Amino acid sequence: MLRVAVIGSGPSGVYAAQALVQQEAVPDVHVHVLDRLPCPYGLVRYGVAPDHEKIKSLQSSLRTVLEHERITFVGHAEVGAAGLTCARLLELYHAVVYCVGAATDRRLGIPGEDLPGSYSATDFVSWYSAHPDTSANGFALGARSAVVVGVGNVAVDVARILARAAHELLATDVPQPALDVLGSSLVRDVHMVGRRGPSQAKFTTKELRELGTLPDAGVVVRPEELALDPAYADPESAAAVALPAVNRRNVEVLRGWAAGGGEERARRIHLRFFLRPVEVLEENGRAAGVRFERTEPDGSGGVRGTGTYEDIEAQLVLRSVGYRGAPLPGLPFDAGSGTVPHAAGRVLRDGVPSPGEYVAGWIKRGPTGVIGTNRPCAKETVASLLADAPALARRPLPDDPLAALRESGVRPVVWKDWQAIEAAEAALGVSLGRRSVKLHDWAGLLAAAHGGS
Repeated sequence: MLRVAVIGSGPSGVYAAQALVQQEAVPDVHVHVLDRLPCPYGLVRYGVAPDHEKIKSLQSSLRTVLEHERITFVGHAEVGAAGLTCARLLELYHAVVYCVGAATDRRLGIPGEDLPGSYSATDFVSWYSAHPDTSANGFALGARSAVVVGVGNVAVDVARILARAAHELLATDVPQPALDVLGSSLVRDVHMVGRRGPSQAKFTTKELRELGTLPDAGVVVRPEELALDPAYADPESAAAVALPAVNRRNVEVLRGWAAGGGEERARRIHLRFFLRPVEVLEENGRAAGVRFERTEPDGSGGVRGTGTYEDIEAQLVLRSVGYRGAPLPGLPFDAGSGTVPHAAGRVLRDGVPSPGEYVAGWIKRGPTGVIGTNRPCAKETVASLLADAPALARRPLPDDPLAALRESGVRPVVWKDWQAIEAAEAALGVSLGRRSVKLHDWAGLLAAAHGGS
């Protein structure tokens, strides 16, 4: 028997577990999927926008994997806490696959970034997704205007949520406290701002088009900003033809909005380009806006500053300029790339593969790709693990790793405990006349689970 621990129950972790139990080269592989949270699914639960129900339905596929007879979900097990170290894991399992994602956000590095009212988009997403790490923060409460720095899909998500009427989110699992705040939001203008041009924006066309379907929000685009982009003015130009298909489609969508002018709605989403943030402005100790420097193409794919500036009023500032991996105690870490050094998924310590230690997902390759990209990434790592399996399987292990985890101070939440949390969220939804509604606080449920373990 080969016993493997997978650390992280998001897509990369679940795909790694699936690849391990579905392969036939090494028989009788048993996998424990450990997560520091009591709930599985990672960013599918806590990162996908609540109004993207088709993507969120991926949880059903992940559930099927986690209910496999040779896979055991172990929640509330945080590596680095309660005696659960990387070294301890290697005493309990033949191999450990770390799939811990990219848990932090990139910073802007500008004055005023830490003022009250200025946050990472990651924090905002966690708030409306009921992530337990997020404090009870009103975010949009009292703000009239919001600036979202960044032009990727996460930026589109948060701009869309800010521009939606609260009743449009009733059918989602947004926690009730967040829905109450969004329902009383005074935000009427949402500015999504990129330092480069529309042809270089990172959002996908599907996400971009969604902004134009909101019943109570109009999209505002400035033709003069789009015209600064060499690939914008002439769709048949060499610069335009050389663009990837998704970027060409994005430009066409923006061209249509710029030409249409947009009808007046209760809220407005302003898509701005060629503006680089240089300072979060302050008033009465809080964020009051963002100062941007106008940029222009530098002829080599980047931009340069022009020395002219524009201030955009905002009482809510959200930076959405990318995720970044965080070091895990006991694992090597490359601070430059925000990843764990590896060779085909094998963790490298001082340039040498560390027996029994592997990585997959964003902590392996950086925060790139879509959810499906994690599947081939996990398969590559599993192939390396299976090639090493004959040597790994020779190490003796304790008979009951869960008992050993408890002895180390871990108070695990197993699958039936997670089902109790799910049931409580469904019951809350019924009581509120909604669908299943996410809980922020599971203290009572966890206490009951621990008492029965």
